[in-house]
Amino acid sequence: MPRPRPEFVEHACELFAPLGAIRTRAMFSGWGFYCDGLFFALVIDETLRLKADALSADAFREAGGEPFRYSYKDGRTATLNYWTLPEEALETPAAMRPWAQLALAAALRGRNGRRKRGACSASFPPT
Repeated sequence: MPRPRPEFVEHACELFAPLGAIRTRAMFSGWGFYCDGLFFALVIDETLRLKADALSADAFREAGGEPFRYSYKDGRTATLNYWTLPEEALETPAAMRPWAQLALAAALRGRNGRRKRGACSASFPPT
């Protein structure tokens, strides 16, 4: 039996709904979000993080975001390119849209880069 989605995950689904077909999946200690098959966001410890890459990470950083960091049992740390976003983006689908579009574009570039060499250089900066 699948585990029920927490309220915060349901809220994130509502924020992402205008983007397309949103699917969630329980993973490790959190939840992964897919839009039209692209993995673009995750929630861990009640914190939403969106996918970024070399073309979009600066937008998240300039807005005060931080990348996802975690620690291994042996003390090593790792950083993933999933970033926090401004609090106001969590308020309405319209406020979330430009950030989610950045994440979807990064996910698409990542998927295209794995399928063939030479990733797309298009980006969707928040407006």
